[in-house]
Amino acid sequence: MLNLILDRLLDPMFVAMTLAALAAGAAVLTLAMPLLERNELKQRMNAVSIEREKIRNRERERMARDGQRATLRAEPKVYMKRIVERFKLGDWLGTDTAKEKLAMAGYRGKSAEVAFLFFRLVTPIVLFLVTLFYVFVMLKLEQSAAVRIGIAILAAYIGIKAPEIYLSNSISKRQFSIRRAFPDALDLMLICVESGMSVEQSFRKVSQEIGGQSIPLAEELALTTAELSFLQDRRQAFENLGSRTGLDGVKSICTALIQAERYGTPVATALRTLSQENRDERMQAAEKKAAALPPQLTVPMILFFLPVLFAVILTPALIQIFHWN
Repeated sequence: MLNLILDRLLDPMFVAMTLAALAAGAAVLTLAMPLLERNELKQRMNAVSIEREKIRNRERERMARDGQRATLRAEPKVYMKRIVERFKLGDWLGTDTAKEKLAMAGYRGKSAEVAFLFFRLVTPIVLFLVTLFYVFVMLKLEQSAAVRIGIAILAAYIGIKAPEIYLSNSISKRQFSIRRAFPDALDLMLICVESGMSVEQSFRKVSQEIGGQSIPLAEELALTTAELSFLQDRRQAFENLGSRTGLDGVKSICTALIQAERYGTPVATALRTLSQENRDERMQAAEKKAAALPPQLTVPMILFFLPVLFAVILTPALIQIFHWN
């Protein structure tokens, strides 16, 4: 049996057939390998897409549960929308920066723009009519009719500017709240990033934790998380965050995150540096206010404190002088 096996192995025809079979098998395997190879990059991208879809659905459910859906996608009032469309107020009362200012003030969607245009039309008319009634009927001023009409026109101009003034005040209050809580939010984000969380998870976690300190900042971070989950360009989500807040510190963070996405720079280092810069700016602002306090108190002290102080000091002496006299 052993001799038969050795004879078969030493047979030139058998050796040639074996080598040909191995060569054919190697050729078939070489041609089939690309078809059988698993595309790990594609699978990982699909997994990321699925995770983003989960994040988007989760954020939508959370915003609906917290009542943010009505804020972000509220439908405009029917009568306001009808008046704006009938008179085409967007063409002659709308401004180029109106939508941006409304977003900075926290008013989003079509309903905010419609309400802004509606009040820009109604407020001057109401103030004009009320002022006319007041100066002609109630006050009965001795000035001429032209002066009275001029006062009414001035009131109408104030009515045109009143929505813009209200919008500017809302933006200032919102920016103050975001600016005060932003260094703490950066510290929390740095902790999340260094612990291994992604940018989306960090934004979502910080938005949940910073709400007790600044509701506008928590709202903006939650909205950015939702945008990161469904926008195709992540850079657009970061740019939207910077434009909605209008703060240089937030824009710097957005620029750092965009560079990290594009060039692969470490996010933690940028967050640590920018967090320290924002804390220094907040401290400098507090020191500036503290330094400006003594000059501001000088006039109230002269007008109110010093007379009372002199009265308290001199009254007993005057009483004794008049008593001895």
